[in-house]
Amino acid sequence: MVLLRRVIGDALRARRQGQHRTLREVSTAANVSLGYLSEIERGQKEASSELLAAICEALGARLSEVLGEVSTTLSLAEEMEGVLTPVEKPAESAPVPQSASAKQPETPIRKVATDGTVSVSVRQETPLKATLRTTRKRDRDVIYAA
Repeated sequence: MVLLRRVIGDALRARRQGQHRTLREVSTAANVSLGYLSEIERGQKEASSELLAAICEALGARLSEVLGEVSTTLSLAEEMEGVLTPVEKPAESAPVPQSASAKQPETPIRKVATDGTVSVSVRQETPLKATLRTTRKRDRDVIYAA
C-alpha cells in the first residue's frame, strides 16, 4: 500500500534536491525544525496543510504544483494492480515439510508505470508495505527560484 505522506515527502525532497538546497536551508526558510522536515520528506510524519504551504513557499513552489505532482504519481500507482490495495495472501495449503519451508524469502514484487513524463516504480515488499519511486522528466528551461 502506498502512503500519501510518502508520496508527498518524495515530491518535496525531489524539488529541494533539484534546487541543490540542503535540508537546513529549507527548514530555516520554512521555519520548521530540520529533523521534522527530514521526517516529512521520508514519509514518517504527516504535515499539516499550513506546514506544507510553508515548505512549498520556502521551495519557491505553489502548493498546487506539488500536490499536482503527487496526484499524477498516485494516479499512475492506482493503475498498477494491487499497489494501493493490500494483496491477498494465497490460501493455506497442506503443511510444508521443514526442509522446504527453509528456502529463501520471496523476491519483492516490482511494478513500473509511465505516462511519458512521470515514471513510477513500486517494490511491493509485503502486502502492506510498498516502496514507491517516482522519476519526472523536467523541462530543461524551467528554473526553480528560491
